[in-house]
Amino acid sequence: MTSTTAVTTLDKARWRQLLPVYGVYVALLVLVLFNVVYTDNFLEWSNLRIQLVQVTPVVIVALGMALVIGTEGIDLSVGSVMALGAAIIPLYLGYGPAAAIVLALVGGLVIGFVNGGLVAFVGLQPIVATLAMLVAGRGIALVLSSGRYRDIRNADFIEIGTGQFLGVPYTVWIAAVLAGVVGFLVRRTVFGRRLLAIGDNRPAAVLAGVPVRRVLITVYIISAVLASIAGVIQVARIGSADASRIGLLIELSAITAVVVGGTPLTGGKVRVLGTVAGALLMQLLTATMIANNLRDSTAQMVQAAIILVAVYAARERRTR
Repeated sequence: MTSTTAVTTLDKARWRQLLPVYGVYVALLVLVLFNVVYTDNFLEWSNLRIQLVQVTPVVIVALGMALVIGTEGIDLSVGSVMALGAAIIPLYLGYGPAAAIVLALVGGLVIGFVNGGLVAFVGLQPIVATLAMLVAGRGIALVLSSGRYRDIRNADFIEIGTGQFLGVPYTVWIAAVLAGVVGFLVRRTVFGRRLLAIGDNRPAAVLAGVPVRRVLITVYIISAVLASIAGVIQVARIGSADASRIGLLIELSAITAVVVGGTPLTGGKVRVLGTVAGALLMQLLTATMIANNLRDSTAQMVQAAIILVAVYAARERRTR
C-alpha cells in the first residue's frame, strides 16, 4: 500500500468517525445560516419562540427514546402514552392540576413497566412489545375520553403550556432541564454505564453481573414517563385534549431525532445533545420548507434522505 493510499484510507476512516458525532451540528448550522440569509424575520424572537415551542414535545420524547435505543431497543408506544396522559388530565383536573399531572405520569409509568416487563421477563422483541402497546395504549385513551375532544379551561394548568420565565416559555425550560437530567444520567451514573453496557453486548453484561432486567424495565419506564410529560405539555399548550390525535406518529419523529443525532440503532451509545440537535434540525427543516413555499412531500423526501445518510454514517458498529 502506497503512502498516498494509506493517507486516503485514514482520512476516510476519520470522516466516518466524525460524521455521526458532528454531522448533525454542521447540518443545523448550515440550515440556520441559510435561513438567516433567505428567510424573512428568521431571527425575530417571535419566530424562534414558535420553533422552540413546537419542537419541545419531540425533544422530550426523543430523550426517552435515546435511552431505549441505547439498550438496542425501540419504543413505539410513546405516542399512545402521550394520548393516555391527554385522556387522564381532564378526568382529574377537578382535583387540581397537580393531581391530574401526577395521575397522567402514573399512567405512563404503568405502560413503561408493562413494556419493560414484556421485554425483560417475557423475552419479546422490543418492537413487538411496544407495537402492541401502541395499539392498546391509544385504545385505552379513547375509552377513557369516550372518543371525545375535551376543552381545558383550568387557568393554572394552561399556564404550564403558555407561561414563560425570563421571556422563555416554561415548556422550553422543562425540556432543557430534562435534557440535562438525562445527560447526567447517561454520563455520570452507574445506571447510565449499565445501560450502555447492555446495548453494547448484553450477554457480556449478564456475565459481568449487570442487573439487565431491572435496567431494561427502568429504561422503558423513563421513556414512558417522559412521553407522559410531553403529553401534559401538549394539552396545556393547545388547551384541549384529543386522545385520537395527540402524539400521533411522534414515535417516528423521536426515532428520527435520535438517529440523526448520532445514536446508533445497534445500541451501546447515547448522544443526548445530538438527539436535541437532531430534533431541532428536523423541526427547522420543515419550517424552512414551509417558509420557502416548498410542498410538504418535498420536505418528507428531504427528511428521508437525511435519515438514510445518518444511518449509513453510523454503520461502523460492530457485528455480533
